[in-house]
Amino acid sequence: MIYFLLYLFIETFVSVEIASAIGPFWTFIEIILSAIVGVYLFINFQYRSNEYLMALARREISFEEFESLSLYTLLGAILLIIPGFFTDILGILLQFNAFAKFFAKKILNLKNRPPKNKGDDDVIDVEIIER
Repeated sequence: MIYFLLYLFIETFVSVEIASAIGPFWTFIEIILSAIVGVYLFINFQYRSNEYLMALARREISFEEFESLSLYTLLGAILLIIPGFFTDILGILLQFNAFAKFFAKKILNLKNRPPKNKGDDDVIDVEIIER
């Protein structure tokens, strides 16, 4: 609940400051344009997800990073659809891989694990003690 109230405070403060600086007409235009961009990114999410899948196949990213990057791209598109300047800023930042990777590693504490070797799945390590 405290995070939601913090979000409301930041969103209100940022929106009032920016809207008073640029005026009502440009605020309306920004809301419409960010919603259009958000819908476009939401519709074309499959192409961005395919890029992440190819990076996963080349072992450039881990599976956890693949999941988080896909999630953050989708979350960024949804945040762009929601009206408000703070959500638009977050939505734009989440579209960049560098920020999404930073968010995934630092905020969520994802660690890069080395990839598993395929041949080691059926190996059982046993110690035999003779008497």
